Amino acid sequence: MAVAVRRSPIRFSRLRQPKAHEYVAEQIRRHIALRLIAPGESLPSERELAAMFGVGRPTIQLALKELARDRLVESRRGRRRGTFVLEPADDTIVQDELISRLLSRREELEELLDYRRSVEPLISKMAARLRKLNDLSAMRATIRDMVSAREEPEYMRFDTEFHLAVAGATQNRYLVRSMEDIRLQLNDALSLLPESETWHRRISGEHEAIFDAIEERDARAAEKATLVHVDNSDRSVRATLAAIRRRRQ
Repeated sequence: MAVAVRRSPIRFSRLRQPKAHEYVAEQIRRHIALRLIAPGESLPSERELAAMFGVGRPTIQLALKELARDRLVESRRGRRRGTFVLEPADDTIVQDELISRLLSRREELEELLDYRRSVEPLISKMAARLRKLNDLSAMRATIRDMVSAREEPEYMRFDTEFHLAVAGATQNRYLVRSMEDIRLQLNDALSLLPESETWHRRISGEHEAIFDAIEERDARAAEKATLVHVDNSDRSVRATLAAIRRRRQ
């Protein structure tokens, strides 16, 4: 006689397909968070955005309304009309919220820094083997732009663009997404690091060392230079978080 096999109850979550305008808004929000679109910079026109995303203008309009509601963009009329990225609020309340958010994510950030240390040197190693001339041009342009940047948000934007250009040189979409996620999740912590000429000079020097190794197709040197860069950055992030915790105790 066959024995009936009891099956555990199966529960699946309903699949929620994002609406088109939510997808558009999230992509633009991601670019703003990564500083790929600078404060004060205008977005492409509604017609251009519709062509980029392959959707109708009403979808774009809904997405822009959502971003405006979150105080990320605003629409302007007149001679310089368009949709512009807003300057982030810079006051004590916002700063306190940022610090509280970082402290609440302390364990997650530790894991992220470990993940970054494993992934970024590998990305540079692969980039040195697979890079093309246009990849080198993109990296070289970001290094040049970082030197000429006048404002910290602009500097951080080109910093992010350099790392994304390195990831792009791997010709691997998953590694590019990994780099995007790392920069996105570290954005709050990186914004608390010092804004000084010495700090900027050190970062630029480390970027140049990574670039030189990738240009020479020296995978080992690229990996080593990236590890130095990541270690220095991680120590700074950890020291900043430790200092904040001490002040709040």
